[in-house]
Amino acid sequence: MTALAGAITMKKKGILGVAMGSSEAVGYVDQKGAMTGRVSELAFAPVDFNPCAAKDEWSGDAGVGAMYFSQQAVNRLALENGFKFPKTMALPERLKEVQAAMAKGDARAVKVYLEIGRFLAHTVPWYNEFYDYSNLMILGRVTTGLGGEIVLESAKTILKDVYPEWAEKIDIFMPDEKARRLGQSVAAAQIPTVSSKRK
Repeated sequence: MTALAGAITMKKKGILGVAMGSSEAVGYVDQKGAMTGRVSELAFAPVDFNPCAAKDEWSGDAGVGAMYFSQQAVNRLALENGFKFPKTMALPERLKEVQAAMAKGDARAVKVYLEIGRFLAHTVPWYNEFYDYSNLMILGRVTTGLGGEIVLESAKTILKDVYPEWAEKIDIFMPDEKARRLGQSVAAAQIPTVSSKRK
């Protein structure tokens, strides 16, 4: 749904869509604009091969995408940067706290989003090993507000500085604010329409 949302709303092909929500959800539309039927469950695919990489509590896997591109990532990075949350506070509420801090220009929140963007940039070439894409679209609740803009600019800057050849090949972008939050739902609702047009 993530990639299909981009294909529908942005009129692009060759899209890898990364939704940063409660976990990392990924979708793919190929260079012809078609869905492949592949299940792109990258939440548990590794993106950090450091032996000390963050571990997912549910799976026990280290360095997986969910720990870098989701509310879990925001929580982990927020705690590392000095945020304090009640133990009973759920991840969506913690995300809201960080977003509120970001809106006030809190330097700790800025560091959270810069780090997510940094990891996204380093993941671009890795994901391209498995997906032939020229557009990387990010959306989801983590990208809501100013934090999403920082993730995007951080990723683009690092990609250009560290991987200039990839910066020329891959366009990292976000849809508008409404589509960032609701894009997958809109795309899902249009599947019957899209399918009937392809017959």
